[in-house]
Amino acid sequence: MTWQHRIDAALDERRAADAFRTRSAVKGGGRFLLRDQRQFCNFSSNDYLGLSQHPTIVRAWQQGADRYGVGSGGSGHVTGYTTAHQALEEQLADWLGYSRALLFISGFAANQALIAALVGKEDRIVADRLSHASLLEASSLSPAQLRRFTHNDVKQLDALLEKPCEGQQLVVTEGVFSMDGDSAPLGELHAAARRHDAWLLVDDAHGIGVLGEAGRGSAASQDVKPELLVVTFGKGFGISGAAVLCSDSVADYLLQFARHLIYSTSMPPAQAVALQEALNVIRSDEGEQRRQILAAHIQRFRAGVGELPWQMTQSQSAIQPLIVGENSRTLRLAQQLRERGMWVTAIRPPTVPAGTARLRLTLTAAHHAQDIDDLLEALHDAGE
Repeated sequence: MTWQHRIDAALDERRAADAFRTRSAVKGGGRFLLRDQRQFCNFSSNDYLGLSQHPTIVRAWQQGADRYGVGSGGSGHVTGYTTAHQALEEQLADWLGYSRALLFISGFAANQALIAALVGKEDRIVADRLSHASLLEASSLSPAQLRRFTHNDVKQLDALLEKPCEGQQLVVTEGVFSMDGDSAPLGELHAAARRHDAWLLVDDAHGIGVLGEAGRGSAASQDVKPELLVVTFGKGFGISGAAVLCSDSVADYLLQFARHLIYSTSMPPAQAVALQEALNVIRSDEGEQRRQILAAHIQRFRAGVGELPWQMTQSQSAIQPLIVGENSRTLRLAQQLRERGMWVTAIRPPTVPAGTARLRLTLTAAHHAQDIDDLLEALHDAGE
């Protein structure tokens, strides 16, 4: 089989399974998107607090660009680590109660770098089966043994950790799961890890900024301090990038061995300036008001779902999945909602397990109550 035959066969297989991915170029952001001169209410955004359009954050980025330029010019190990990066790392560490924070260009890169740098062939990774692709891919590609436990099943995790291991063990999970929207029982998971001298890695991409006092996230809301905490800035912060929160010694170790950190150009310093302002908003009274608005929208949506013919998870987060099952039916439902002026995306395998294709509805503080009611009306009409 030639290269071209291999590529064509893979694409044909995706098309036949109604799993072919495409992209749509849109204008705008936040509450509304524009495509082909038509406006859609956006129910697919991870911008949970609506900060991507916040005027003071936008202005901070502009001011950062005026001061530092639009790029960092290199790796942080060369010239790409500025006073803006340093200030953001120090503020994050202080806010979340860790000795150190290290910035990464994305959450995917942070997870990949962290796992690749830490584990060896004698070690074992025990990961929640529904962990994010970046975590499971990094674990699979690492030399360590990978074992997956049933979603949020602490008893099975404990049994896997009990098995003999020559090296160290790393427990991997998310704070809020990106496709189901439910939360991990971090206290129980951390207790199980500690019983076996294992470390806990929590990717809190969908909890940071949104949950807990002052938006400190899933771990803080459950009074848990995992050994390794990954927070990303493309959701609650409304921007992009990520940070790993850890001890001094782990930070120094990662600066030596985390290849994604060493060999990648740092995020633009102007972005770090904007992230500092986003953090200020998240920690402020305004941030608390936005979290309350989001919580009210979630409650309104859950109360109005009623007897829809599709399965809902028990999510109390901004992620409200509507599990349809078949790929073709999910695509049709997404199109019905598009025709009603609502931007909703069909999520299909391999992103989610086979037979669980879904609409991943996301609510944000930028929505209005009427937007939630319009979505509920459209869903009930489609379900009749």
